[in-house]
Amino acid sequence: MVLHDLLIIGGGINGAGIARDAAGRGLSVWLCEMNDLASGTSSWSTKLIHGGLRYLEYYEFRLVREALMEREILWSIAPHIVHPLRFVLPHHNGLRPAWLLRLGLFLYDNIGGRRKLPPTATIDLAQGPFGAPLKPGQFTKGFEYSDCWVDDARLVALNARDAADRGASINTRTRAVSASRDADGWTLVVKNLDTGRLDTVRGKVLVNASGPWVAEVLTGALRTNARARVRLVQGSHIVVRKVYDHDRCYIFQNADGRIIFAIPYEQEFTLIGTTDQDYQGDPAKVAITAGEIDYLCAAASEYFSKPILKGDIVWTYSGVRPLYDDGASEAKAATRDYVFDLEETPGLPPLLSIFGGKITTYRRLAEAVLETLAPYLPARAGAPRGWTAAARLPGGDFPTDGAPALAQEFSRTCPFLSDANAKRLARSYGTLAFRFLGQAKQASDLGRWFGVLSEAEVRYLIEREWAVTAEDILWRRSKLGLHLAQADQAALADWLAAKPKPTG
Repeated sequence: MVLHDLLIIGGGINGAGIARDAAGRGLSVWLCEMNDLASGTSSWSTKLIHGGLRYLEYYEFRLVREALMEREILWSIAPHIVHPLRFVLPHHNGLRPAWLLRLGLFLYDNIGGRRKLPPTATIDLAQGPFGAPLKPGQFTKGFEYSDCWVDDARLVALNARDAADRGASINTRTRAVSASRDADGWTLVVKNLDTGRLDTVRGKVLVNASGPWVAEVLTGALRTNARARVRLVQGSHIVVRKVYDHDRCYIFQNADGRIIFAIPYEQEFTLIGTTDQDYQGDPAKVAITAGEIDYLCAAASEYFSKPILKGDIVWTYSGVRPLYDDGASEAKAATRDYVFDLEETPGLPPLLSIFGGKITTYRRLAEAVLETLAPYLPARAGAPRGWTAAARLPGGDFPTDGAPALAQEFSRTCPFLSDANAKRLARSYGTLAFRFLGQAKQASDLGRWFGVLSEAEVRYLIEREWAVTAEDILWRRSKLGLHLAQADQAALADWLAAKPKPTG
């Protein structure tokens, strides 16, 4: 039986990022995910690559600095799925004073090595388009600062794809059932949830990157306990029809000390979130509560001149963040930093469990994992430490401002594509889209169509990105579930059901 260098449980952003970094260093990697890639926390974020402005209030300076440094790195290696945003922060009388906001933004501009992103500016909300959606006369002064946007689930898929291209074995819909270890390594028994088949794999080191299930995996499959504790915090979002027409995002302060974002989303919508409340129960069954809906509607309506009502909501989503339990009294104050629990037993291979973390810092987390495990891993011929800071993710081999030009190229070579669909392909796949567009000159060259989704694109997602179900395609590899008619979604599901499921 093959003895892999590294076994990883969990196919979220941390697991996929570790797999990519390790495979690039020449290590033999085997990863299992019990569902689809990014089917847990990693697809339910606010979609931001950001330092976390409010974390400065909790003195999380190391975390904020690291996250701010990662913004431009991730933008440079994935310009198709990461792009810069400008945020408008209105000053709200009676909440944080203007001088404190400006001080925080000064730190935000200067502690993270910002180079390309524009700096903070003070703006007059009484004039111009950015104050127009807000309550007239109530918000006259504001600040504008930079962060970045990311397609979170695609970030996971592209890390997994690059890991596989570098030799890693990525196994979705595969649950870790049990594990044992001896002096030579770990033996992991896994079950394919589609076929029911049990398999055994071996590895020198085991990483538990199972996110909200980290404690369950420890006490269940691994039959051990970690010293660190996990705190499950629910974050929910609502999506409404587009509230305003410009491209700026808003960050709103609330009287309870929390903040929410309002972000242009999928061309036709506005994304509003997030909440913070402790969660008990199965993370797979998390759903937005009536109280969270009321909270988000009320918080946004405090600022927008047109109230946000329950009837405006077209979609909601919720996720569970697996934060390190630092004893904070409130969920909003719990640290977003990552913590490793390394279980070392003399004469036996180690187990490393990951608590917490942010999608923004996944790449640095992966580096830190491999640095922590270096004494237990062999030196292999491969890329050097830190290689992921410069190596483009698949499809990202074009300039950071090149997505519009790429969309134009798709429109030129495939004139049957609408401008909106060409832009979507550029923003989702980058140059990878050429793989399924090929030499197509008319729509029928790409097979059957499900609205704006072609059979060729679907086949690509099945063959190259581990997609199996309509949910995988419509809500994780894309957000076309917001756009496609129900008849097209049903037709896709029927088409997929008739196809044999992938075996690799």
